[in-house]
Amino acid sequence: MSRPVAQTAGARVNWTATGGVGHPSPGGFPHDALLYDSVDDLVGTVSPFLTDGLAAGDAAVVAVRPRTAAVLREVLGEDPRILVLDETVAYARRAPAAITAFRRVAEENAPGGSGRVRVVGEVDFGPTERDWLEWERYEAVINEALRGWDLWGLCLYDTVRLPGPVVEAGRHTHRQLVTPTSRTPSPAFIQPALHLRNLPVPDEPLERTPPRFAADDVADFIGLRHAVAGELAGLTAPAELIEDFLLAVDEMTSNAVRHGLQPVGLRLWTAPDRVVCTITDGGPGWDDPFAGYGPAHGDDLSRGGMGLWLARQLCDYVDIRGGEHHEGDGGISVRLTIRLP
Repeated sequence: MSRPVAQTAGARVNWTATGGVGHPSPGGFPHDALLYDSVDDLVGTVSPFLTDGLAAGDAAVVAVRPRTAAVLREVLGEDPRILVLDETVAYARRAPAAITAFRRVAEENAPGGSGRVRVVGEVDFGPTERDWLEWERYEAVINEALRGWDLWGLCLYDTVRLPGPVVEAGRHTHRQLVTPTSRTPSPAFIQPALHLRNLPVPDEPLERTPPRFAADDVADFIGLRHAVAGELAGLTAPAELIEDFLLAVDEMTSNAVRHGLQPVGLRLWTAPDRVVCTITDGGPGWDDPFAGYGPAHGDDLSRGGMGLWLARQLCDYVDIRGGEHHEGDGGISVRLTIRLP
């Protein structure tokens, strides 16, 4: 038996209204956040968001933590029209894969006509500030990366469970904040491109130590790959993890040689818990904060432009620095990091 939805004082949001706080126009990507501290606020917002959508011809998808899914299932029952995704599938280990997953959700569940797919999502932001930053980037990026995919996202932020900086970041990355009785613009929202450019590049202490391997003027790709592979051969790590990292290093080194300016340099560090590689060149770099969160030329992979996109999928962290952030005068550096199990 489903749990009755708590009654909340005040007028309930009319999710299907046209204009105002209602149904946004097709083609955009409404990206709302619910900052909640009680089960009543959770179910009092999510339940009508989904059920009103179903009544209006939208599709409904839920990708949340198991505990949240259990609460919502008690309220909504086993409605076969609501697709419940495993959160680890929807929010894969890395942000670009999550973007791809939700684009697939839009394609496979499109209701047709003027309808869209309403998605209730809950990110596992991870245990460290470094993880929080990576997923904050994701929340900013999808404002543009999912534009035009006929999705409507409602992201859940449990203010009791989540750290304060994560909740505050949610205010910056979502255009609308919702409650059981309101849907209003977030006064702290920052335009995604500006927000991404202003996010810090985390410090990496290993870069202040002598590298395990260094190449100052990369020209021989095959020799470089063998050299890096040799340095990583003794690590206690799954072979496929090392191969993925080597591929990311190949792609970013190739990009630096083809699109940057000589000399191209490489530095490699290893630690018990991670491997770090920084590739540098003297070129001007790029100023697109969304670069690498999708193939540069969309679905036409034959046109190339996949290097940074692949690197973001193959590495846990990809950090780009240019200008004053680069060692020396000008130039750009790309830092690749994988965590070791």
